[in-house]
Amino acid sequence: MNIGIAGAGLVGRLMAWRLLREGHAVTLFDRDSVAGEASAARVAAAMLAPFSELLHGERAIFDWGLQSLAHWPTLLAELAADSGRTVYFQQRGSVVVAHPRDRQLLSQFTASLQARLHDHPNPSWQQVQALNTAQLAELEPALTDAFERGVFLPGEGCLDNWGLLDALAVAIETLGGRWLPERSVSRVEPGCALVDGQRHEFDTVIDARGLGAGQQVAGLRGVRGEILWVRAPEVALSRPVRLMHPRYQLYIAPKPDNLYAVGATQIESESLAPITVRSSLELLSALYSVQTGFAEATVVRSYANCRPAFADNLPRIEVCAGLMRINGLYRHGYLLAPAVLGSALAHWHGGADFAPIPVSRVQDVLV
Repeated sequence: MNIGIAGAGLVGRLMAWRLLREGHAVTLFDRDSVAGEASAARVAAAMLAPFSELLHGERAIFDWGLQSLAHWPTLLAELAADSGRTVYFQQRGSVVVAHPRDRQLLSQFTASLQARLHDHPNPSWQQVQALNTAQLAELEPALTDAFERGVFLPGEGCLDNWGLLDALAVAIETLGGRWLPERSVSRVEPGCALVDGQRHEFDTVIDARGLGAGQQVAGLRGVRGEILWVRAPEVALSRPVRLMHPRYQLYIAPKPDNLYAVGATQIESESLAPITVRSSLELLSALYSVQTGFAEATVVRSYANCRPAFADNLPRIEVCAGLMRINGLYRHGYLLAPAVLGSALAHWHGGADFAPIPVSRVQDVLV
């Protein structure tokens, strides 16, 4: 089958890679370069944190996230075989902390999360472990200078999203995919993509443009995210860390080569302007309060972009003859990517074991 994919972010690359593996001919269009510097997929910490999202998101995100976590190791092993690159991935749990003056926030977080998990059918995922000073020191010694207590969320983790995007690009090229970067897709239709004013015909088109599909997708909005990547050789954090704070929740995700992705901001705005001074100051001051070794860190890159979301903040997969549209992954892109991929491919194959996200069959997915 001859397939065109509009959008080379996380979903577009994953779909291209898997469909090429199955022997399809794939052409990938994107307004960005192959490096994907302008993609929302770059502006992410790639935290795989269903527990942490449960208090602020739908129960479906938690359930789909648990299923996705179980599939990431297999996907990454297959990607390594195709690309020759190993993507950093770890699932050693995450730690939540709060400064002594904000200890009540940590208690509220723990109680609320335990309440949400109380009736979950899988008791092995109900382990929300309160940490005393000695237990915190055993898990993350670098945190004990600033914190006396914490919460451990086993099973959570993170991956290197930059490494993943690069490995997917190599695999797509290795498997013979046709990649046309810096091409603007203004419209998709069943079996057709309008690219820089020219029509490209396919058996099927997959629309994975994210917010770029806004003119054709009703109800899609952008949620701005801002993130810093810092290199901190003097800091040794081995797990994702979240800081409870009265105004925001800081997250720190470890990456290879002493890198850390740091973020907290979530703004209902579609602005693509660079990260603000205020956000930078808040992120960096909060980061320093977690571990003073970050004072000597170097800021490698600051990113700001908009994540696509619908009103319910849930992803949607919609299909009609000759067209599939995947959008609305919001802040859950990396957590839910295996579930989205599995569900989309299950539709392709007419059924499969791993298809947690519903696929909507409609007469016409176009606006």
